[in-house]
Amino acid sequence: MYENNNNQYPNYYGSYSGNADTSSNTDSSFRPAAPVPPEPEKNKKKSGFFGKLIKMALSGAVFGLCAGCVMVIMLHLAPAESNQEKSESMSVTDNTNHVIADQDTIGDVEEINTANISGNTVVSDVSSVVKNTMPSVVSITGMYKVEENNYFGFRNFITESESPGSGSGIIVGQNDTELLIATNNHVVEDATSLSVQFIDDTTADAVVKGTNADVDLAVIAISLDNISEETKGAIKVASLGDSDDLQVGEPAIAIGNALGYGQSVTTGVISAVNREYTIEENTANLIQTDAAINPGNSGGALLNSSGEVIGINSSKIGGSVIEGMGYAIPISTAKPIIEELMSKTTRVKVDEAQKAYLGIVGISVTDDVQEAYGLPAGVYVTQVFEGTGAANAGLVKGDIIVEFDGEKVRTRDELSALLECYEKGSTVEIKIMQGSPSGYQEKTITVTLGGRVDS
Repeated sequence: MYENNNNQYPNYYGSYSGNADTSSNTDSSFRPAAPVPPEPEKNKKKSGFFGKLIKMALSGAVFGLCAGCVMVIMLHLAPAESNQEKSESMSVTDNTNHVIADQDTIGDVEEINTANISGNTVVSDVSSVVKNTMPSVVSITGMYKVEENNYFGFRNFITESESPGSGSGIIVGQNDTELLIATNNHVVEDATSLSVQFIDDTTADAVVKGTNADVDLAVIAISLDNISEETKGAIKVASLGDSDDLQVGEPAIAIGNALGYGQSVTTGVISAVNREYTIEENTANLIQTDAAINPGNSGGALLNSSGEVIGINSSKIGGSVIEGMGYAIPISTAKPIIEELMSKTTRVKVDEAQKAYLGIVGISVTDDVQEAYGLPAGVYVTQVFEGTGAANAGLVKGDIIVEFDGEKVRTRDELSALLECYEKGSTVEIKIMQGSPSGYQEKTITVTLGGRVDS
């Protein structure tokens, strides 16, 4: 700033000294020249000082005006990036009424839904997203078959019991008669019964419609007749997003039935994409997130900041040892599989008296057996009873059942669960591996299932 200080200028007021005696010489020709009166000179020099002061003030004004013009020209000539960076440092409102701010202004904004830090969006208030999405997420509880090894002397007895468990699911659609819910295969595997709790705390029984153990996905179904009109108005089908373009560092919101306590919400970011991880001996590329995913979250929704499902929460490694490493199946991978499972025929357990019977004794081909003997995964037939559907169709000891009526079979329990949904007299196609480890051949046979009274 230009500063004017009058004290820095010396006093230029002149002083006159002399002694003129006009009375001693009456001759005007010899009279000395009269001196310039001091007062007029004082006024002249005073007037010059104020003139210079005014000039200085005008010069300062001109200097300030020029400096301002130079600054305006420099701003207009600055690169576009600079103007953009400046605009990003200001708080603005986007189309979803979320306040956006940079790191320097976050502390000055009282209510922030998202923050834009160097081009990355970080979620800090997800209440509106959760409110819109929670009606699409359900809690799943059930009773599960558990095998226990009991030793008596030198013999090992395997006994079966039931144990409660829980998981989560996402409402993905409905048909004319059913509400369809996607979840993980391990949430429904070995379940003897399943129950779903909705956003309004009402519950309904569910049955398995289709499973794909290789990618740990399943679809369960609930009859629309078992859902009240009030509940139908409270729930909604989830909006599925696109996980192919996910960026590391963007927001992630996980909703699920953590620890079986009911729906809860955790937030974080996308930690990694295409993270290779093994599920049930199958390798998949998953989304990694630091949003907490705990037991019971399996099958729940991983969301983006728009409330779209970008993944199905699947697992957490390391238990209590490793934190901040949750995994989800990318929705772009899951979507076509879910659509296929939704189109399958719903299998409902039949009455015990009408239940079908295949006519074999089988054991699961475990991972150790596969590795040691080179056997394919499935159910190894150890005995075939005469006069049964299996015997009539040509099943023999040593065959390995790998598919039953279009459903892959890897364990004896999976085969038993499928048989519970078929009445005696039903005709199904069974895919088997026949031969020996040195040369198995795939073969499809048609079996007419009998009943237990027929054996």
